[in-house]
Amino acid sequence: MEYTGTARVKTALLLFALTGLLAGIILYFSGNSNLATIAWFVGVLPVLVALLLDIVRSLWRGEVGLDIVAALSMSAALTFGETLAAAVVAVMYSGGTFLESFAEGRARREMHNLLSRVPRAATRHNNGSLEDVPLDDIKPGDILLIRQGDVVPVDGIIVSDAAFLDTSALTGESLPARLSHGAKAMSGSTNAGAPFDLSATHLAKDSTYAGIVRLVEEAHRSKAPMARLADRWSLGFLALTVTIAFAAWWFTGDPIRAVAVLVVATPCPLILAVPVALVAGLSRAAHFGVLIKGAGPLEAMARIRTLILDKTGTLTDGRPQIVSIDTYDGRDDDDLLRLAASLDQASKHPVAQAIVAAAKQRDLVLLVPSDVTEIAGEGVVGWVEGHTLIVGGDKFVGQRVGRTLGGPSAFAQGSVLVAVAVDGQMAGHLVMADPLREGAGAMLAGLRREGIARILLATGDRVEVAEHVTEGLGLDGLRAGLTPDQKVSLVLAERNNGPVMMVGDGVNDAPALAAADVGVAMGARGAAASAEAAEVVLLVDRIDRLGPGIEIARRARRIAVESVVAGIGLSLVGMIAAAFGYLTPVEGALLQEVIDVAVILNALRALRIAPRDPMALQAA
Repeated sequence: MEYTGTARVKTALLLFALTGLLAGIILYFSGNSNLATIAWFVGVLPVLVALLLDIVRSLWRGEVGLDIVAALSMSAALTFGETLAAAVVAVMYSGGTFLESFAEGRARREMHNLLSRVPRAATRHNNGSLEDVPLDDIKPGDILLIRQGDVVPVDGIIVSDAAFLDTSALTGESLPARLSHGAKAMSGSTNAGAPFDLSATHLAKDSTYAGIVRLVEEAHRSKAPMARLADRWSLGFLALTVTIAFAAWWFTGDPIRAVAVLVVATPCPLILAVPVALVAGLSRAAHFGVLIKGAGPLEAMARIRTLILDKTGTLTDGRPQIVSIDTYDGRDDDDLLRLAASLDQASKHPVAQAIVAAAKQRDLVLLVPSDVTEIAGEGVVGWVEGHTLIVGGDKFVGQRVGRTLGGPSAFAQGSVLVAVAVDGQMAGHLVMADPLREGAGAMLAGLRREGIARILLATGDRVEVAEHVTEGLGLDGLRAGLTPDQKVSLVLAERNNGPVMMVGDGVNDAPALAAADVGVAMGARGAAASAEAAEVVLLVDRIDRLGPGIEIARRARRIAVESVVAGIGLSLVGMIAAAFGYLTPVEGALLQEVIDVAVILNALRALRIAPRDPMALQAA
């Protein structure tokens, strides 16, 4: 609500200033010069008041910006009766602030659909019935029903026989885990199996998920605000402007020359060209599925030197896939997969769904199973094509056919074995894992070409799994088994070596995303908490869009700097001409308009930025 109010004020100020300028011009050419003066004055006054309030607030925070030059030029122009010049400056200044507000507002609107994962209520047992209660009403000892697909709302203990939980968003473990009666379940995990009962052990505010949210808030508060590109030029330009204006007044005794200098010096190239270039960069990045939440994050993105990557769902796909098939009874791979997938159509288990998806990807014709019995989290038994079929964990299937794993060669760290038995005989194993995303190595090489000097992996998964998955990628460091606060500590430590970008998708990544100079979230399938904490969201489930996003950010910033240098150079020439009396305030304002048009046209080149990555261009 606060942001919306601010955006509305900036829009109103631009409309007020523009109306005053146009009304004054119409009145002037209608022969009503006195009314024109009043119209220009009225159009300028609200902008000047708002600007002065912003300056006071900035000075209170110890910040000095180019806004002071704009305030000086408007104030001096009004004081010495140059109301038209003041009106032109007011329109330019309010236009620049509106552009910045517009860019941030668009990013926030596009984020609205991403923030939907956080549980708001829970289903509680109450004297033989079920009731939906707000999260804050849950007390330790309450028995909650966790349906399939539900996010566990509070920390608790499993009171059903078993539960099957996807904890990838919290721990980085890519494959769901089976938990027995009495095991602890963390809030923020997702029920990937049959419904189960949970005995709450903590209040919502004291649970794992709430603790992670608090870490995010603390990280945001501790992170220094991003300095705007324009403000980094402010002190030098302000000192130069005041010096030239004072010298012109001092040596000639004519205050109008000082006004003319201030009007020409109005930092419209900085106020307008920088937002235009950066907003154009934001728009161009969004075209490639990279949502950047404002000009500040885009500037920071252009200066990144260190990249920290999460593993599950970021560097890997985050979903189990078949990496190999071992058969023992003479069947070919496709036939074994076809039978297993046909039976698994009856299960909602994530591994079963992955098997079905793999079969469909191979265009295998699946049959309708019959007499299906599913043991939640263990496996499925049924009939397919006249055969008795058992599909599930190796232990589950082996106990029913009298044979367990002898150690297929394809089995590796981080893999899961799905055994398949046909007519009471072990027929084979499907080896499933969470492999690297296709082109991950090429993506990292491209990022190094973009100036990323240091790339690290930070994951909550086991070290042996992380090492196996990332073998050959040439990472500069690997940190495994990390908790959310340990990821934050890693980010803070790496910031000593330069600006840091953190990329992640899970709830456990959110605090580190907030602590980094630029946090990047996988928004397509990632957790809402990470998308909310990050400054950049990849709207498509493709990590390879990160390279084009960084390239666009750097080229947009370079265009903005070029526009600033050209604009300031031309303004400096105009200031000297005004100091020697060759320009009146109105002529100075018009000259400044010409300069503004030139630098804005140059800034608009950012709309034509095309990443060098041909794959990104093809996919856009």
